[in-house]
Amino acid sequence: MGADLKSKGWCGWLVVLVVVAVVVTAVVITVRNKSHHSESEAAPVPGPPGAIAKKYADALKIAMQFFDIQKSGKLVNNKISWRGDSALQDGKEESLDLSKGMYDAGDHMKFGLPMAFTATVLSWAILEYGDQMNAVNQLESAQDSLKWITDYLINAHPSPNVLYIQVGDPKLDHQCWERPEAMTEKRPLTQVNTSSPGTEVAAETAAAMASASLVFKTINSAYSSSLLKHAQQLFTFADTYRGSYSVSIPQVQTFYNSTGYEDELLWAATWLYHATGDESYLKYVTVQNGKAFAKWGSPTWFSWDNKLAGTQVLLSRVSFFGAKETSNDYNLGLRMYRKTAVAVMCGLLPDSPTATSSRTDSGLIWVSDWNSLQHPVASAFLAVLYSDYMLTSQTATLHCNGKSYTPADLRKFAMSQADYVLGNNPMKMSYLVGYGSKYPQFVHHRGASIPVDAKTDCSDGFKWLNTTDPNPNVAVGALVGGPFLNETFIDSRNNTMQVEPSTYNSAVVVGLLSSLVTTSSVVQSFT
Repeated sequence: MGADLKSKGWCGWLVVLVVVAVVVTAVVITVRNKSHHSESEAAPVPGPPGAIAKKYADALKIAMQFFDIQKSGKLVNNKISWRGDSALQDGKEESLDLSKGMYDAGDHMKFGLPMAFTATVLSWAILEYGDQMNAVNQLESAQDSLKWITDYLINAHPSPNVLYIQVGDPKLDHQCWERPEAMTEKRPLTQVNTSSPGTEVAAETAAAMASASLVFKTINSAYSSSLLKHAQQLFTFADTYRGSYSVSIPQVQTFYNSTGYEDELLWAATWLYHATGDESYLKYVTVQNGKAFAKWGSPTWFSWDNKLAGTQVLLSRVSFFGAKETSNDYNLGLRMYRKTAVAVMCGLLPDSPTATSSRTDSGLIWVSDWNSLQHPVASAFLAVLYSDYMLTSQTATLHCNGKSYTPADLRKFAMSQADYVLGNNPMKMSYLVGYGSKYPQFVHHRGASIPVDAKTDCSDGFKWLNTTDPNPNVAVGALVGGPFLNETFIDSRNNTMQVEPSTYNSAVVVGLLSSLVTTSSVVQSFT
């Protein structure tokens, strides 16, 4: 080879190759210009995590801490100085250990539907952006928080057709203002079963366990297998004994009333398809139930109550990267899910012809007075996911009524929502507690509002709710409810709709921040 390189023959070939390359390049450019003059060129597929965006990395480290604040049970490696062991007897009357799990919000209830949703979204964030979490040393913490919930969910499912979906009596719980470590009131258990079905909560728990089984697949295969077995049993239970838990157990309507269970069935089956590769689950969501359950063509908001938009994005993943050949029937259904996911994205993009008007003057997606930040943060998380699916599959554009948008446009929208939460808003306040120099001081949270050394019982702790002093303990990482439509915010402990945080808010904001921590990374296969 060395002699060839020095020979005149090699030089002649080099000239020929250069000429050919120039001609080919010219032809390619000409063809591209002719066929893509109105299309954006696909961006290059991103590589592994790149430069760290300090703002989002700092915010992620803060947001992750709220999961530790919300932990129930015997705390291991406790990182929160003002938290201790609590609710150690939960489940004992049924010979179950339900001491783990997480408190829902500023109270001490364990509500199964939002807690399972928290686990599913946290799993999804880890599966998509675990490499980015790892780049800022947050992956292990995320996995630990997830397992704290799934350990509880496993124990809450003692037999195939029984699931405990609530610990505590909301009325009793809300008559007290005390630290969780000091609770003495009764904490009754609520279950769904074949005679009192709860399809949405059983299916959401199945989704949580199926998605978590993927997270733990390479870390703890026995635990992963156990989760998958529970997920499959729960899905069968949810689908076989169809009925809303809001009908079976009317008292849940006051707190987490369900508007239907069809979305949870699709969501759970989609996660089970990803976890198992079993095409019967794909058939379930496309051929068997897609038309009846999926509301194809109608964009919806992603939340603890409605999983349709999440399902559409998650099934777009299958459509984008279409692992194996599937039947035409499946493909038709997958196209409809992806078409609806595009409609969701077009609704979010602010200058799209079909942009939603549900937003504030400053551009924050705004849907409801109560916990207003849940929807914009969840929407932004879905937008980055879809953007990264486009990048990895080299899909240059999506189309909204004749107008084209790129993955960068979706990412820009997501960043606008994240930046609003972190302080770029009319109040100049971070709604993520502990981030920045100005954030809510009167978070509606019992443990945060009561000094660690205070001696209180159920009722006399209300003086800490009503005091005009800021919380003595900072609920670091809490994402509070958020602003009103006119973008005002009243930082008062009794203003529950604006200043109460929730565990599921933490899941969506951790997902969003994880996606923005570095430049987009290539989407990996779950399996």
